[in-house]
Amino acid sequence: PAAFAQSPPASQWPTVPTPGSSGYSSLNPSISGQSLSYGFNPNVMPALPDSGAGYPPAGNQLPYPTMGFAGFGSPMDYTMPNLPPPVPDALLRGAEPAAATCEEIPFQSISIPIAEGMFSPLGDRNAGQRSSFDVQDFYQIRQQCLDNGTLFEDPEFPASASSLMYSKRPDRHYEWLRPHEICDGPEFFVEGFSRFDVQQGELGDCWLLAACANLTQDHKMFLRVVPEDNSFEDGYAGVFHFRFWQYGKWVDVVIDDRLPTYRGQLIYMRSSEQNEFWSALLEKAYAKLHGSYESLRGGTTCEAMEDFTGGVAEMYDLKDQTPPNLFEIIEKGFKRNSMFGCSIEADPHVLEAETPEGLIRGHAYSITKIQLVDIETPGRSGKIPLIRLRNPWGNEAEWNGPWSDKSPEWRYIPDEQKQELGLNFDHDGEFWMSYRDFTRYFDRMEICNLSPDSLSDDEMTRGKISWEMSMFEGEWAVGTTAGGCRNYLDTFWHNPQYVIRLDDPDEDDEEGNCTVIIALLQKNRRSRRNMGVECLTIGFAVYRVTERDLAQKPLKMNFFKYNASAARSPAFINLREVSCRFKLPPGTYVIVPSTFEPNEEGEFIIRVFSETANSMMENDDNVGVGDLDDRIAPDVPGYVQPSPQRQAMERLFLDVAGADGEVDWVELKRILDHSFRDDNISSEGFSKDVCRAMVAMLDVDHTGKLGFEEFQQLLTDIAKWKAVFKLYDTEGSGRLSPFQLREALNSAGYHLNNRILNALVHRYGSRSGTIPFDDFIMCAVKIKTMIEIFRERDTDGTNQATFSMDEWVEKTLYS
Repeated sequence: PAAFAQSPPASQWPTVPTPGSSGYSSLNPSISGQSLSYGFNPNVMPALPDSGAGYPPAGNQLPYPTMGFAGFGSPMDYTMPNLPPPVPDALLRGAEPAAATCEEIPFQSISIPIAEGMFSPLGDRNAGQRSSFDVQDFYQIRQQCLDNGTLFEDPEFPASASSLMYSKRPDRHYEWLRPHEICDGPEFFVEGFSRFDVQQGELGDCWLLAACANLTQDHKMFLRVVPEDNSFEDGYAGVFHFRFWQYGKWVDVVIDDRLPTYRGQLIYMRSSEQNEFWSALLEKAYAKLHGSYESLRGGTTCEAMEDFTGGVAEMYDLKDQTPPNLFEIIEKGFKRNSMFGCSIEADPHVLEAETPEGLIRGHAYSITKIQLVDIETPGRSGKIPLIRLRNPWGNEAEWNGPWSDKSPEWRYIPDEQKQELGLNFDHDGEFWMSYRDFTRYFDRMEICNLSPDSLSDDEMTRGKISWEMSMFEGEWAVGTTAGGCRNYLDTFWHNPQYVIRLDDPDEDDEEGNCTVIIALLQKNRRSRRNMGVECLTIGFAVYRVTERDLAQKPLKMNFFKYNASAARSPAFINLREVSCRFKLPPGTYVIVPSTFEPNEEGEFIIRVFSETANSMMENDDNVGVGDLDDRIAPDVPGYVQPSPQRQAMERLFLDVAGADGEVDWVELKRILDHSFRDDNISSEGFSKDVCRAMVAMLDVDHTGKLGFEEFQQLLTDIAKWKAVFKLYDTEGSGRLSPFQLREALNSAGYHLNNRILNALVHRYGSRSGTIPFDDFIMCAVKIKTMIEIFRERDTDGTNQATFSMDEWVEKTLYS
């Protein structure tokens, strides 16, 4: 396509007259359908009446339309912030505002109904997801079947109803047949592959088909997902494999070739050629990845495009929030081999209703080309932007407006340009329309931006441009890192935090800003639908910071209390991924991903794409030992001077120890339980596990006993930890909130990162989610023990240590 800089502005694009009409201006479509209510600030946008279809009453029009899904309805949460006030430059530089606190406009949440090597074998610990599958190696399985003269039958995804549906039994009997039982001469590819090989069956997964059609446009990416060594000829053993990106890694999914049929015909995805089966087998592999065919009902094209490419997706509302530079975004995307999908808001009363213009509501289309074309009319000449789209049905259901098949507008395009466009007027589901009509009739567009490793060296030499990418994995754990959104100021700072540095502006940005796409993706949700797991409502906020701010890791509550966000996701929403494109000045920022509510548990990946180089790191504490809290040291009995209780415990030790002067864990428990019997927080005594761990912590010679000096050291540690516990147990309940654990351990002199905190809470948290005194002592004992074991070997302070297998097993077992 011609350079965007050379194209005229939208207001100057020529209007091509059509016989019987006065031109494009007379085409004023009335897009019927359901307006969605939403929690916007009524002072900002005028209220709309209740829709009458079960949506929330008296709200405002939702910037995001329905998602272009096919299938049955299910609730989806949309959470949008009210429009925030302008952020002063001083705040963006990290300064405190003049007011006492910075009042962020709160987020609101509602639920609305919508329509539904390099490759690790699936099940391998490196496959990037949890799976009950055994590791299946395609080449090993194929060779075993050839040696035995058998056809592969996949035990992990059987030819049964459980592989079709999880919520109910199928309403009719389906027969699983291999391709050679369906037709004569089955082939994996018939004369190669193309977007016309993908046709939808009975399953509501048009979103997946649109992504498949896009995938065929790129030969290299297609063959990474659909390996060429699949065949019905040489080496056929009834086993096939496909590769998908899953949460930062590529996985190899092995299937057999038994496909569900009804009366001898495929019921799901199929090819336009009856004897071609790559698309049907690809859909089966994707269904296995997510647990069943039913798990594929309802989704977004972005989700599948990401799984096919490892890219990062964006969603654009084309009605109320169309960016003024959208054409430039699309054009840049095609230069970077991005993949595109789009849809029209669904009619809630009619499944995939057809508009008078021939478009299908609630249906996913793929965008296969964008072009500025030369046009010459009797009155004027110039360039007009056109977009080519494809309906995955692959039939005559096509756009019938201007620039549609055989429309009179094509007479104004030179023949050589028609040939360059590959123009044909078959009933194949593919059609052209003007950019202006595209933004007028379609409600939503999705872009999948490819990661840097998706471009080959050859593509780079041909001028293709790649993004710069950074990626981190994280977890929201109940009580530690699941702090909820900024509405919950007390816990928001507990969420994982990530520092991103943007040094150089975009080359073509006149304002000197950096283009950044931030994408937050939650893991392992669709594959666990059969267990009732749905996507969490997620989003993120971005804060500009100074080096002074970053001196304390992570950023504490006061930072968020006195500083406004520089940017944030437009919605907290229960999609698999939330992403947004920003223009940010060069500088340092902290990204805080979160669920909407606190204490919602899940795993995630956060990725940052930028046009220029970026560097990203976790803004987390370094593991190690620090100073005791100043509020604790003077008040620890026996820490500065002996106390009566400590002296009594030492006398009791000498009485219990006997002639050998040592005590084992049983004797230690007797001493501690007796000494703390009148103490509120430890009146129930110490558990045997804690007492054993205390002995192991100080038992250097591994005798299983403590001497008097070791016992004295233990008393000092217990007094310190008890004082810390009381400092944070302000209500005297004998329990701490897990959100207090990090600060409590910091006060005790121990610094931990999020991963270790999550492990501690998973290991020692109670059913109620709180941490009793006994378990807090166990946490402190374990931390001190493991740090000291490591420091004994890290004599040079390099933060690295070496252990043999024997040594490591011995030390971890005894600790």
